[in-house]
Amino acid sequence: MSSTFDLADIKRRMQATIAAYKHDLAGLRTGRASSNMLDAVQVDAYGSAMPLNQVATVTVPEPRMLSVQVWDRSMAMAVDKAIREANLGLNPQTEGQIIRVRIPELNEQRRKEMVKTAHKYAEDARIAVRHVRRDGMDLLKKLEKDGKMSEDDVGRQSDQVQKATDQSIVEIDQILGVKEKEIMQV
Repeated sequence: MSSTFDLADIKRRMQATIAAYKHDLAGLRTGRASSNMLDAVQVDAYGSAMPLNQVATVTVPEPRMLSVQVWDRSMAMAVDKAIREANLGLNPQTEGQIIRVRIPELNEQRRKEMVKTAHKYAEDARIAVRHVRRDGMDLLKKLEKDGKMSEDDVGRQSDQVQKATDQSIVEIDQILGVKEKEIMQV
């Protein structure tokens, strides 16, 4: 832990949490094809699990279809299997080195499951932001205890950390609201 307090660092860490949250949400299916949908797929390649984007290129040729161009023809079946087993509700068709993945319509039940997943991601992001806040507050208390910062300065800095936390949580909630509308659109 650093011996100086840096509010900009705390804000940067909170923004990094929000960026990770946005990345997680990008993988949730909304009925439209997105190359990010397959980011979480891990392929058994060359004796180890590798992200899909390290063995193939994912493109979106149509609004409701993904095209996966496998770089090594021998990996096509492993990629097909990984997509099927990723629990995304997708059924890929292999044609040589190209795997086509049709994106089916989402039914109401699946949409509600996805909204629950989005809420879980949001709660995880809120918890991460609160951890950053806790780290900042702990550092302030330590600096005050060691006599490196006055009680008034600690109070002012604590208020700034709390404001940054509140802003980050509001931003997470706004992003969640947009994603929820996107998922529930019919």
